[in-house]
Amino acid sequence: QVQLVESGGGLVQAGGSLRLSCTASRCTLSDYAAAWVRQAPGKAREFVASISRSGGSRNYADSVKGRFTISRDNAKNTLYLQMNSLKSEDTAVYYCNAKHSVVPIDYWGQGTQVTVSS
Repeated sequence: QVQLVESGGGLVQAGGSLRLSCTASRCTLSDYAAAWVRQAPGKAREFVASISRSGGSRNYADSVKGRFTISRDNAKNTLYLQMNSLKSEDTAVYYCNAKHSVVPIDYWGQGTQVTVSS
């Protein structure tokens, strides 16, 4: 069973930084495009950022562009999200997602809480 495990969430003051990690097991992460998605209380899940299998193509939501950076280390089977200049509106549970490049399969992590105090 493929597992994605997020870590790195926590409580941070506005203007601070956090780095989220998502480590995959029982799969080869380089076979998957990956993304970060977040869900704030009472709101729908929201796309944050995505990255291609090689890392050569990245996309960001307008709300995080210029502040967040998605990256991956396929040798470590790990996806990252560097979050700088955090705002209170970034408070949410952050989930990583891996979507296979060939077969219609995708996996989700269990989520990690990010809380930004103003």
